Amino acid sequence: MEVLFPRTLEELNTMRADSPDGLIMAGGTDLLVRLRRNGQKPSAVFCIERIEELQRLDILEEEFVIGAAVTLQSLLECETIKQELTALHQAIAELASPPVRHSATLIGNVCTASPAGDTLPPLYVLDAAVEVCSATGSRRQPVADFITGPGKTTLQAGEMVTAVRVPRPAAAMRSVYYKVGKRKAMAISVASMAASLTTDDDGTITAVKLAWGSVGPTVTIAPAVEEYLLGRVLSVECVRDAGQLAAAAVCPIDDLRASADYRRCVAGNLLLRLAQAGLK
Repeated sequence: MEVLFPRTLEELNTMRADSPDGLIMAGGTDLLVRLRRNGQKPSAVFCIERIEELQRLDILEEEFVIGAAVTLQSLLECETIKQELTALHQAIAELASPPVRHSATLIGNVCTASPAGDTLPPLYVLDAAVEVCSATGSRRQPVADFITGPGKTTLQAGEMVTAVRVPRPAAAMRSVYYKVGKRKAMAISVASMAASLTTDDDGTITAVKLAWGSVGPTVTIAPAVEEYLLGRVLSVECVRDAGQLAAAAVCPIDDLRASADYRRCVAGNLLLRLAQAGLK
């Protein structure tokens, strides 16, 4: 197996044409584990960390552009992301350990497409999209449409994700991420939830998006819960009723980490944290 280090996207495309079964590696924290577990031996692995175009972290007037080679640690250290994309920043802080965050990438978390991926619920509520490129062209697709199942995406042969694009939120919007695991650090989530919320001066909810992780085959959204919350003032009573709708909307499984019933209960209870935090 060859390990190759292209320096441009054009060079990468040429290498991929020569080794069509080759795999792209960003941080490798998921890929290398999968190769060892499955005994898979591609003809080549293409390490993209030296491609300058993919190292970009651009904060533009209307959006953030996060390149495929940008590490999670770089995002964690970005003050603008902390202030504006708070849910994503909180999710990254919860993800794995510092050594892993120095290698792992946001693109890798998206393309692994695990239902428990920490960064995925925030990307859903922040309306993130992926930029997909190949030798013949490029396209953009919302993250919510890009991920189609556990470990499954819409990527086709010869394509790769070159960036995640996240719109800069309105000043009044707030976002948050909550996670429940079997321990306080370096734990795969039993259930998680991201929320983006806008309220008016008297606390009435004028816009809301919610997404849950680890409670379905992909990130779960619940339009009925969002519709229930719209026009209401955030309170414990309000979110308790919404939590019952959320528990009915999710589709968790039993596994070694938790039962489906427990996950369903936690999914609803995570909404209570919104009221307890007084998110406005």
